[in-house]
Amino acid sequence: MPANVLVGAQWGDEGKGKIIDVLTEQSDYIVRFQGGNNAGHTVKIGEEEFILHLIPSGILHEGKKCVIGNGVVVDPAALIEEIEYLHEKNISVDGNLFVSDRAHLIFPYHRLLDIKKEERKGEGKIGTTGRGIGPSYVDKMTRIGIRVGDLLDKDVFARKVRANLSENNELLVKVYESEPLDVDQLVETYLGYGEKIKDHIVNTVPLLNKAINQGKVVLFEGAQGTLLDVDYGTYPFVTSSNPTAGGACVGGGIGPNKIENILGVFKAYTTRVGEGPFPTELPEEMNKKVREEGQEYGATTGRPRRCGWFDAMIGKHSVMINGLTSLALTKMDILDKFDEIKVCVAYKYKGETVEDFPSNVDVLSQCEPVYETFPGWLESTEGIRSYDKLPEKAKNYLTRIAQLLETPIEIISVGARRDQTIFV
Repeated sequence: MPANVLVGAQWGDEGKGKIIDVLTEQSDYIVRFQGGNNAGHTVKIGEEEFILHLIPSGILHEGKKCVIGNGVVVDPAALIEEIEYLHEKNISVDGNLFVSDRAHLIFPYHRLLDIKKEERKGEGKIGTTGRGIGPSYVDKMTRIGIRVGDLLDKDVFARKVRANLSENNELLVKVYESEPLDVDQLVETYLGYGEKIKDHIVNTVPLLNKAINQGKVVLFEGAQGTLLDVDYGTYPFVTSSNPTAGGACVGGGIGPNKIENILGVFKAYTTRVGEGPFPTELPEEMNKKVREEGQEYGATTGRPRRCGWFDAMIGKHSVMINGLTSLALTKMDILDKFDEIKVCVAYKYKGETVEDFPSNVDVLSQCEPVYETFPGWLESTEGIRSYDKLPEKAKNYLTRIAQLLETPIEIISVGARRDQTIFV
């Protein structure tokens, strides 16, 4: 069973890009299975940093085949911009980038509706990126979505756009007091995009299943994280898709019996971007210190991330939901300078211990973390490449996390570069 799944196990931003990049060495195909250009994967090779939003970071390895699966919503302008960005860096996507013809398209009216709806919510806003992701998924679920494959048939595409824009223009003008979009211009622009990416558009389902049946190693990568899953995250402060392991089957077009390993990526602490409850969030001064040490700013939006201690309640929830077989822990080096480090091992709600991660965000927002405290190791781990050479106090911290989550730690990242990785 050569299919492996990698997922974010917190609120996203766990450093998945680097771990995917490391695991790509052992993979033949790398598949993005959900989300859109509202997520960013950052990879550092030597002194050069690459930030990708739609294309799997496996594209940075020569000879690897990268797939944007049917579960992704694609802004073609963003995809073309990313292809050009890679070309400028002498990285080819010709013959090794495939886009599912079943993936749904993001249009300008999706972006406008995303922004306008968020503005209307005021203090109740969710904290979306304004990239049109949610409204595109809404069209998909109400069965009026327009797919990447539609770009290959001009008449069908124009008919579908005219039908959708008629309704959305009315909504933009009458409800949100915006200017209507020009349908002819929109059709022309998007057909132009289609010309530029037509060689990448394929039916990716047989492509991936044949690869797996031939014994090729296929790595499915999720964007965002488990706590942003539309079903299992801190709803409604979530994304509009399923970045959990089950989403790989639906968003990639494979059966669950094809999956062998599921790796969950955690930070050695916790961060989240946007609104919503965050039980282990640090006080502002400490929050700022962790943010600056870890350079915790969104790869897509640049927004500062909220920082907190490692939360084992979230961890156990992620292990259960995803069926994690192993863990990767990133940014271990960021904790090198802290005298004292905490791990949340339980919640208290109205004086009672909470055993399971709450599904109700109002309950979660009132939960108080119960901490275990660990002494810091106060020495650099950046140059360490072997688990045995880690400071004893660092190993104690890692051992406790693995115990709490009842799952082995397989990878530890002690820096942004590829070589700053420990395999346990």
